[in-house]
Amino acid sequence: MQTESKPNLGWVTAIAFLCLFLLGLIDNLKGATLPPLLAELSLSDAQGGSILLWAYLGFLTAALLVGVLSDLAGNRAVVLASAACLVLGIIGYSLSSRLGLLSASMALMGMGLGGVDMAGSLIIVAYYTRNKGRLLNLMSFFHGLSSTLAPYYAGLLLTAGLSWRQVYQFPLVAVAAMLLMGALAPFPKAQVTQKSGLDFHALGKVILQPGMGWFFALMILYVSTEIGVASWLVTYLQRIQNLSVTQSALFLSMFFVGVMIGRLLGTLFVERIGYLRAILITSSCAALCLAVGMFGPGASYWALPLTGLFLSIIFPTLTAAVSDRVSENVGTVMGLLFAFCGIGGAIGPWLIGLVSDAAGIQAGFAVNLVTCTALAAGMAILMRIVRSNR
Repeated sequence: MQTESKPNLGWVTAIAFLCLFLLGLIDNLKGATLPPLLAELSLSDAQGGSILLWAYLGFLTAALLVGVLSDLAGNRAVVLASAACLVLGIIGYSLSSRLGLLSASMALMGMGLGGVDMAGSLIIVAYYTRNKGRLLNLMSFFHGLSSTLAPYYAGLLLTAGLSWRQVYQFPLVAVAAMLLMGALAPFPKAQVTQKSGLDFHALGKVILQPGMGWFFALMILYVSTEIGVASWLVTYLQRIQNLSVTQSALFLSMFFVGVMIGRLLGTLFVERIGYLRAILITSSCAALCLAVGMFGPGASYWALPLTGLFLSIIFPTLTAAVSDRVSENVGTVMGLLFAFCGIGGAIGPWLIGLVSDAAGIQAGFAVNLVTCTALAAGMAILMRIVRSNR
C-alpha cells in the first residue's frame, strides 16, 4: 500500500489527526460562546449570524485556494499556512469589540479552519490508496473527540467567570504545536497522482461526471445542517427549554459525543454497505431525531443530541465517495468539494439567525430540519443516478 517508511507515514498521519482535533476544538467554541458574546456587545441574532457567516466565507476561500496550493506546493505548505491563519484569526477575534473587526477576524479564523480540515483529508487521500472511507472516519473520530470537549470546556470556563475571549485564547498552545510539527516533520511522496500544475481539461471531466453536481449540492445541505445545529443548539435550548449555560453546553457536548461515537462505528460498516447507502440511512435518522426533538411531547428535546450520532459519518463518507471518482489533481477537486462545505457552513447559521430575528428561535432552528430532510431526499435521487450510469 505504501513504499515510505512507517515512521515518516506515522508523522504525517499524526498531523492529519491533529488537524481534525483542532478543527473540532476551535470551530465548536462558537455555539457556547455566542450567547455571552451577543450579550456583552449588545448584538442581535442576525448580527451574530453574520459573524458566523464570515467564518464560513473564510472557510470557502480556503477551500478554493488550499487545493491548488496542495497540488502546486505540497501538503506541508497547506499545514503551515492554515496554522498561521488560525493564530492571527484567534488573536484578532479574542481582542475585538467591533462587529467589523470580529467579522474580519472570524473570516481569517475560518480560513485556518478550512485549511486544517482540508489538510487532514488531503494527507489521508494522498498517502493511503485503500480503505480511505475507514481511515477518514477514524481521523474524523478525533474531530468528534475535540468537538465533544469544546462546549464542555467553554461551559466550565464561562461558569467560572472567565470571558469568552479567554475561551478562544487558550487553544493557541495546540495551534503552535501543529505549526511546529508541520515545519519539522518529514512528508513522504504521495501515493496518488499530484501534478505540478493544473490540468483544467482533466478537472472539467471530473466535475462533469454524471451525478457529481449532486455530490456538491448534498455537501452544502449536510454542512448547513451540522453547523446550524452546532452553532445554535445552545441558544435554542436556553431560550425554548430554559436550560442553564452548563446544561445547554452539556447537550452540545452530547451532540459531539454522538459525532465521535458515530465516526468510530462508521469505520466498521461504511465499506460493507456502501458509501451512498450509509449516507441515506443516517441522514434519514438524523432528520427524524430533529423532528422528534423539536416537536415531540415533554422532554423530547433529549433527542436533539442524537442527531450528531447519525450526521457523524456523512462528511468523511461523502469525501471518500468523491475521491473514488478522482485520479488526478486530487487537491484541486477536493478543494472544490470543500468550497461547497464553506457555502453550506455560511448559509446554515446565517439563515437561522435571520429567521430567528423574524419569527423566533423555534422557527430559526427548524431550518436544520428542512436541510436535513432535503439531504436524505437528495441522496435517494443521487443513488438512482449513479445506479443508472453504471
